[in-house]
Amino acid sequence: MGPVQVLVNNAGIHDDAVFPGMAPKQWRSVIDLSVNGFYNVTQPLMLPMIRTRWGRIINLSSVASLIGNRGQVNYAAAKGALNAATKALSWKWQAAESPSTRWLRASFRPAWAIAAFDAAAIADLVPMKRAGKPEEVASLVGFLAYEEAAYITGQVISINGGMI
Repeated sequence: MGPVQVLVNNAGIHDDAVFPGMAPKQWRSVIDLSVNGFYNVTQPLMLPMIRTRWGRIINLSSVASLIGNRGQVNYAAAKGALNAATKALSWKWQAAESPSTRWLRASFRPAWAIAAFDAAAIADLVPMKRAGKPEEVASLVGFLAYEEAAYITGQVISINGGMI
């Protein structure tokens, strides 16, 4: 079927604890899935994308990477690292841009799942007074995979109901 040309990195787990009481395993498991998972999936797919001269890498992160969240130092750090990796990857390909590499866009697209909060907490946190819907995130991801979005690269687009 050919090489993967649209990659959506959407992995993430929570293993929440106050930082002084966080076990090393809690830290490592969250960092490993988000940061090492990004590397393990993205790195081997880059050269095949480069060879076809077309591809999209869309990384879903979290608003926690931008503003933090109580009990989620590990999660915020993991998603912040993903933000930074996305921007660095984007710069690498912009700096080396030529007619043969212009197609490559590494894009960061955060999404925040509020499943752990009840309706009252969401109403207090989110100006739109509701949790985001998966199809709202999927619509943005779908758009970013098209050629019409080719000029969007290395950006944090926060799907957050007006939180920040």
